[in-house]
Amino acid sequence: MDQKTCHTSVLPKETIGFLAPQPGATVVDGTLGGGGHTRMLAEAVGPEGLVIAIDRDAAAIDRACEALKGLPVRFAQANFCDIPEVLDAVGVEKVDAVLLDIGLSSDQLADRERGFSFESDGPLDLRFDVSEGEPAFRLVNRLKTETLADLIYEFGEERFSRRIARRIAQVREREPIHLANDFARLVASAVPRPKTPQRIHPATRTFQALRIAVNEELKSLKLALERVPGRLKAGGRLAVISFHSLEDRLVKEAFRNSQQWHSLTRTPITAGEEELAVNSRSRSAKLRVAEKLG
Repeated sequence: MDQKTCHTSVLPKETIGFLAPQPGATVVDGTLGGGGHTRMLAEAVGPEGLVIAIDRDAAAIDRACEALKGLPVRFAQANFCDIPEVLDAVGVEKVDAVLLDIGLSSDQLADRERGFSFESDGPLDLRFDVSEGEPAFRLVNRLKTETLADLIYEFGEERFSRRIARRIAQVREREPIHLANDFARLVASAVPRPKTPQRIHPATRTFQALRIAVNEELKSLKLALERVPGRLKAGGRLAVISFHSLEDRLVKEAFRNSQQWHSLTRTPITAGEEELAVNSRSRSAKLRVAEKLG
């Protein structure tokens, strides 16, 4: 396996600036990914501090163990909604800050065996942790047409969800759907061609919907937002980077709890022109940060 990451962390300066980790602090990076944010946090807390880096993807942890060697980082393969259990396992009661970057990493997109990319000739899997849950190709082959349409509409906010679901049903009658690139072409064939060129691939929202479903991403985020405050010190900060409106809505609603949080971002922080020029994936990123009240 390639031990080098190809992922570029989004909003790095803004995220670290808002979290403001101090030397000796204990911080959780609940979404290790390519390790960019983790490295910055580890360098900020220094040798007397600790960063607890969590990811569901075993490959991400394998890469980061090598890349972040020598820094004050402890790794755990887990879902970020299980942060309390991870902290219990390492003997930490409360932490100074938590970061959640709820996005798909470039390393996962580049893994042809996982099916995250529309060009992947591997199976339409879409799981972050391939040891648990159901791969997406099984989902699209077994769900009723109406259920599949509802899923694509709810999690992908795809207005052509019914047409796409009917097309999927037609194709799977002849043979089971399996490969990611075949599925991407199938979805594209069901979506009307726009009069003007579109910035995103016509299968983007459908892939998003299936990925959210197989990984239970919204459920995990909702649980994390409920459970993290109990493990943050008073004055501790939670930063969440989201990539679509469903996630951002959950974060926005959670931070409206004025009994628990003081929101530090009245509106979400987004990438500037300089970052957009070098990392197009940052275009949809939204950062919200809140401080836990005492």
